[in-house]
Amino acid sequence: MTQSAVPRAMMVAFLATAIMLVQALAAQARPDSFADLAEQISPSVVNITTSTVVEGRTGPQGIVPEGSPFEDFFREFQDRQGNNDRPRRTSALGSGFVISADGYVVTNNHVIDGADEILIEFFEGEELPAKVIGTDPNTDIALLKVESDEPLKFVEFGDSDTARVGDWVLAMGNPLGQGFSVSSGIVSARNRALSGSYDDYIQTDAAINRGNSGGPLFNMNGDVIGVNTAILSPNGGSIGIGFSMASNVVTRVVEQLQEYGETRRGWLGVRIQNVTEDMVEAVDGLEAASGAMVTDVPEGPAMEAGMKAGDVIMTFDGANVADVRALVRRVGNTTVGKAVDVVVLRGGEEVTLQVTLGRREEAEGAVPASQPAPEVEDEPVEKELLGLTLAPLNDALREELGVDGDLDGLVVKSVDETSKAYEKGLRAGDVLTEASHQKLRSVGDFEARIDEVREAGRKSVLLLVRRAGEPRFVALSIEE
Repeated sequence: MTQSAVPRAMMVAFLATAIMLVQALAAQARPDSFADLAEQISPSVVNITTSTVVEGRTGPQGIVPEGSPFEDFFREFQDRQGNNDRPRRTSALGSGFVISADGYVVTNNHVIDGADEILIEFFEGEELPAKVIGTDPNTDIALLKVESDEPLKFVEFGDSDTARVGDWVLAMGNPLGQGFSVSSGIVSARNRALSGSYDDYIQTDAAINRGNSGGPLFNMNGDVIGVNTAILSPNGGSIGIGFSMASNVVTRVVEQLQEYGETRRGWLGVRIQNVTEDMVEAVDGLEAASGAMVTDVPEGPAMEAGMKAGDVIMTFDGANVADVRALVRRVGNTTVGKAVDVVVLRGGEEVTLQVTLGRREEAEGAVPASQPAPEVEDEPVEKELLGLTLAPLNDALREELGVDGDLDGLVVKSVDETSKAYEKGLRAGDVLTEASHQKLRSVGDFEARIDEVREAGRKSVLLLVRRAGEPRFVALSIEE
């Protein structure tokens, strides 16, 4: 080896070692300390104390059964303890954060729900009373307001959609009443749903405990990307599975609470269900298990626009619809009164409908009008088809099942437990109202639909099934 080759080889080895060191450092990259960030954001995080007056006990409830011969004895015992029937004041703790210099504070609705008094404690020790501006139980968000002589330090919301699994985050709040506390972790998962229609939770392993509720979840820029709301725990303590409502949900709620004192969500006016894999073969023109299947169209915006049960909503306001959850969230985030284009799949063709959205809160408060029952009494004739024993609805069956008086269809009297119908979840008491998007009024109608499906070379028939008034579609195999 020449002398010039030796340094070259050494240089190559040195560079290779340097590259490996850089890669190793990048793989282990982490902040040396969170102290600077914690110092920056702490003045905007608050402790929240609420107090509520509850009625006192008037008797020995929970100790002995009512009417027990020992009831008088325990009542005298409680009286000797004194003042058990007096109202008493209870308190609870939570967290929150300031979002404006003039004193708006965000927290969880469950932190302040039912409170008579709300006291905000700031990082420097000052305490101020707060009033409720508005609440949204659907996302568990509440907006409060304090009056301060000096501008308050505040934090801003960040874009939660940019948070990636594995990103560092900080949670701040008042865990277990211990005062201001910081915990660190990472984003463990995105787009978690717990129980609500508008859920979009960030899952984190940053320690969140009781008292952290309503506190902020920060990214490394000091922006709020979530509101700490819930934990998954068998014992009530943190096990590294916490949930923060994503900031992109919270910001819209806060804007509406600040402007109106309440939420104003868009309302389409349909009942829908997810499209399943077995529906793809049963629905003309459907190529994949995506979209939202319309199961019912009551009076409202969608009915006025011409939407029908059996339509599959493919796009809403220019955005593809992946599933029911995505559609509900998008509709709810759309301005009330906006006219939007909705593309539905109907009879194998795409149809564009223009729907002017109503307001969900008003629709949920409306009471549907009752409708008279028909006067004609049908004699039920039972027949077994595809593992189902069916009979046409008549007045007696409508009354027995508690269904609307004008509902037509076939009642499932029994289901063969070895049949595919049973596997699909069909049970006695279900009402079949449509097959292949056509009304069913007799067993003969159903037989005709089955024959049409067979002639078309399909393997299943799409049924609209109602159980306790709730509609859903089921793709039932017609193969023997």
